[in-house]
Amino acid sequence: MMQPEMRIGIVEDDPLLLENLKLLLSGEKGITIVGTWGSAEQALPVLKKSSPEVMLIDLGLPGMSGIELIKKIKEKMSGIEIMAHTVFDDRDNVFSAIKAGASGYILKGSSPRELIEALHSLYQGGAPMSPKIARKLIMEFQDEGASEEYLLSHREKEIVKCIENGLAYKEIAEKLSISPHTVHTHIKKIYEKLHARNRQEALITARKKGII
Repeated sequence: MMQPEMRIGIVEDDPLLLENLKLLLSGEKGITIVGTWGSAEQALPVLKKSSPEVMLIDLGLPGMSGIELIKKIKEKMSGIEIMAHTVFDDRDNVFSAIKAGASGYILKGSSPRELIEALHSLYQGGAPMSPKIARKLIMEFQDEGASEEYLLSHREKEIVKCIENGLAYKEIAEKLSISPHTVHTHIKKIYEKLHARNRQEALITARKKGII
């Protein structure tokens, strides 16, 4: 059974790299290049006509940035899969590109095979990333998770769970063998830590942060 051809568009302002990418990808089975552009301004007006399914976009473009371009493409043609192809490996660029709509993030300097496999993976619904980028994302979530998880003390978490079960102050005090005054003090602290004004807000925030 023949594999469908992946229709790909490339936006890259370095003429030499653009030429190399064209040579590499046009010689690859299952890939058809439908357009190459040196800037976002050149690409945007003709994208609908070229109808690519996958876009390989450099982030450091002259004029409109690659991130802005990703956002505009996703607003107009949400079905296009986008791969950021860049030298930038800092947190802000990675998160901005993904937020804008990129589903893949490959660093320049990856091997030709890595790039081709990443494009096929993206086309098939994956979210390929250079190992360095994937690690950055994981560490970011781990840091966030760790700080959220330890936001409340063990006792405060117990009290939030009691609130979730609909217990009143007096019932919480009895259940945890502490005085109602201590419960009140804990709840005041919980509200402060969760920036909540009442039970409802405290519970919503605790759920969002994965505390309960």
